[in-house]
Amino acid sequence: MDDNQLLRYSRHILLPQIGIEGQEKLLAAHALVIGAGGLGSPVSLYLASAGVGTVTVCDDDSVDLTNLQRQIAHTTHSLGANKALSAERAMAAINPEIRVAALTRRLEGAELEHQVSQADIVLDASDNFATRHAVNRACVKHRKPLVSGAAVRFDGQVTVFDLRRPDSPCYHCLFPEQAEHEEERCATLGVFAPLVGIIGSVQAAEALKLLAGAGESLAGRLLLLDGLRMEWRAIKLARDPACPVCGS
Repeated sequence: MDDNQLLRYSRHILLPQIGIEGQEKLLAAHALVIGAGGLGSPVSLYLASAGVGTVTVCDDDSVDLTNLQRQIAHTTHSLGANKALSAERAMAAINPEIRVAALTRRLEGAELEHQVSQADIVLDASDNFATRHAVNRACVKHRKPLVSGAAVRFDGQVTVFDLRRPDSPCYHCLFPEQAEHEEERCATLGVFAPLVGIIGSVQAAEALKLLAGAGESLAGRLLLLDGLRMEWRAIKLARDPACPVCGS
């Protein structure tokens, strides 16, 4: 690190759990962020400010006026712009030293697998089960840690699937793809503005801890937030040995 980097990241370096070695790990890391909306906004901004060296952010949607109530990477001047490009500009404004690749399309198939294989960590900030399951399958195949979050109304959840570990459950273990789950969207149910900031910040924190090798991750635990009561609950997760995605 040069003198400017030592100053920029000095508050991380002061933490014995991170220090210079941990910060250098962050600078050398590559994070893949799926979605640049409510969750992807705080995720992207914190990864940028913390100095994750390369961030690929993907979103095929455009910024709409209804997004601005909670999607803090975007401004009124971003209306009509692609969300990944808008997030790229916001990240560059915070930290021009990192490398940001904005992909303005939905990742699918071979391209999704390629992007996952190139990343050190994947953060799922999408809003639909189809994308979450596709990302999960790619992370299982390439043994990449996956930080998963969701938020709607006043309720949020976040966990880590550390798929480098043979005992780790995957997203399919928690939400089987063939099971019927009601698709809950902010567009129809609403969402409390700070909720996505809380959950997205936890996602960013878990990713930074994993990349820097600090502390203990949420792997094996699902955090549930009741934002109306501001109460957290933790549920232990176990790997399903019969899971068709990660089972042996």
